Amino acid sequence: MSQNEKISAVEAILFACGDPVEEQRLAAAAGIETDSLDDIIAQLNQRYDETGSALLVIRLGDSRQLCVREEYMDNVRAAMENKKNTPLSAAAMEVLTIVAYNQPVTKSFVEHVRGIDSSSVVNSLVEKNLLEEAGRLDVPGKPIAYKTTAAFLRCFQLDSLDDLPELPNRQQLDFAELLTEDEGDEDEEMAP
Repeated sequence: MSQNEKISAVEAILFACGDPVEEQRLAAAAGIETDSLDDIIAQLNQRYDETGSALLVIRLGDSRQLCVREEYMDNVRAAMENKKNTPLSAAAMEVLTIVAYNQPVTKSFVEHVRGIDSSSVVNSLVEKNLLEEAGRLDVPGKPIAYKTTAAFLRCFQLDSLDDLPELPNRQQLDFAELLTEDEGDEDEEMAP
């Protein structure tokens, strides 16, 4: 492996991991000697300096991390805030409605009601702090249950969940019954 390939391998690993990577693990994954890691990272940082890159590899104890230079942090913060403040999609509003009126519920429950995979929407709402984990249900597989947050109440200007408007023609869903149906479906799919 050439020196350039070693530098690129270290860069790729640090980029893909995002979090700090222990030096020994980094060296092993890149296929290089731990003793040569300091030199390779110095060359990578030199490459970043010469090109005016916003990136830099830093040392954190016995780990290394690829990060953004301090002078670009305001730009990153602005982008992160814009992402958090993007309007909610119709799918997100649908998931929030299902959770708000039936909480605590699992992703499986939301998917059953919507009829479509909702994992990414639920995860996005957790990231936006509109949903949070409410523990695990005491059923096989112990799925995570979700509920709305105080931020949800603030965003929708509600004092409590009691202030949610009544749904027209709302059917009372029996969660235990739906869960049993879902588990039966999974058992049927798994049967030879």
